[in-house]
Amino acid sequence: MRDAFHDQLDTVFEDLARICYDVEQSVRLATEALMTGDAEIAERVISGDVEIDRARERVEETAFSLLSLQQPVAGDLRLVVAALRMVTELERMGDLSVHVAKIARLRTPYVAVPDEVRPTVARMAEVAETMVAKASRIITGRDVEAAIELGRADEEMDRLRRTSFAELLADDWTHGVEAAVDVALLGRYYERIADHAVSVANRVVFVVTGQNPTSVGA
Repeated sequence: MRDAFHDQLDTVFEDLARICYDVEQSVRLATEALMTGDAEIAERVISGDVEIDRARERVEETAFSLLSLQQPVAGDLRLVVAALRMVTELERMGDLSVHVAKIARLRTPYVAVPDEVRPTVARMAEVAETMVAKASRIITGRDVEAAIELGRADEEMDRLRRTSFAELLADDWTHGVEAAVDVALLGRYYERIADHAVSVANRVVFVVTGQNPTSVGA
């Protein structure tokens, strides 16, 4: 019975890693749509989000079944609860990539990001996508060291966010309020994707060690 329980738990974490991979692709395509003004790619991201939602539902169903039928305790309970929280984080990351795609679609056939701030936004997108990819590997390997390192890597996103605000508030900003709102929102979306990736990594640390990442990384 316990072997079957742990097999199901392993399946849940494999599903989480697959969802994370799908989110990574969603972030990548949303950014491509944003930087090229390609409405078709934006639509792919928006319509594809339903698959991430369905995958979340499947993970939740399995987790709730484990809770009700197996009544796990201690470390096993920690695994199931962490999986439920992680899948919610992953779904939110997918939703945020949809928000990026919707800005891209709204501004087509034009590109929403002015040339002057393009390097900053592009780098934010790159950091976000990389962090999602690392989160997927952390889930698969339950790698505590990589999880702690991901939290430290989030500092670059914070710096980029500050840079983005400075560019928006500069005296030489000539692109109007609409573009400023777009860029401010995009910065927030990419920052939140990174934050959720860190949260996922932190939950892996807790699953493996039973401690919060601050204590483990001290």
